Amino acid sequence: MKISKNVIAILLVATSTIAFSQTQNKSKMNLKELHTEAKGVQTNMLFPATDGKVISLQILKDNTLEEHVTKVSALLVCVSGTAVYEDEKGTKAVLFSGDFVKIEPNVKHWVKGIENTNLLLIK
Repeated sequence: MKISKNVIAILLVATSTIAFSQTQNKSKMNLKELHTEAKGVQTNMLFPATDGKVISLQILKDNTLEEHVTKVSALLVCVSGTAVYEDEKGTKAVLFSGDFVKIEPNVKHWVKGIENTNLLLIK
């Protein structure tokens, strides 16, 4: 059976939209939670970038990225180490390797390194 490229594109967008909407209500997730099927290769849209930046961030143990505000939505992904993300709304998430949080625009937030930590910030 042949499937048109348009049908495949619609299915990819629908799957990505569902995966993205599933992450909306959780303060912290892990990348492994996005891939639940026993398929050799899977993709899921994590975050629709608005500013088009991916920033590598390192926070050493017992150091803090002081409170600040971003004007656009962002995604903070812990690559290695352990850090704590907190914001003025009361969100507190301990991030281990593979964990990520969505950062709302115009919400004051800060990040503390519990151990030497490498993160990716996607805007």
